[in-house]
Amino acid sequence: MRVSGRVFLVILLCFAGLSHQAQAQHTGPINLAPDDQERGLNGPQKNFYFSLSNNPTERSYQNAGFFGQRLRPYLAGEPDALAALGRYRRQKMLFLAERVVFVSAAGLYGQQVLSAPDRQQYFNNTQKVALGVAAASLLTNIFVSRNTNTHFQRAVAAHNVGHTARGTGLLRQLQPTAVGVAASATGRPLLALRWSL
Repeated sequence: MRVSGRVFLVILLCFAGLSHQAQAQHTGPINLAPDDQERGLNGPQKNFYFSLSNNPTERSYQNAGFFGQRLRPYLAGEPDALAALGRYRRQKMLFLAERVVFVSAAGLYGQQVLSAPDRQQYFNNTQKVALGVAAASLLTNIFVSRNTNTHFQRAVAAHNVGHTARGTGLLRQLQPTAVGVAASATGRPLLALRWSL
């Protein structure tokens, strides 16, 4: 397949436009802070830090937010990464709800201790219920917190895997199998490209 200079220029501009559009939508690999990479099951429930730099420094890491909301714009158009980030957000909301239930139960227990003006009560029926709710809340926290961090790490991994596949897969598909120079009927040199289907 032979391509004239003008057609080649049009193809080159199309490729440049595609790569510019891909760069506008895609930021490249995302790197987690070293401490955040090592967080596993039942890890601490604190914010993650990430960097968009290929060689991140301590100052290049930015806070992802409690629900990972600052990472979401960088995952746009990536359903697997967004689904994992959605599961992370759900787990964080469950974590907050569990904390509210626990603090409410502890507050109710404390209020019941001081409810009688002449004596303190430590184990009436309301306090038993409050202790039961607090204990159930703590048990729930174990199950809620177990995989929360891995959902965030999976979102970043899905983004990075998608980035690698997009960066190499599309270029491999569009890469010509043969490149050469040919002469036109008038003797002008032409760039010759060949693709195998």
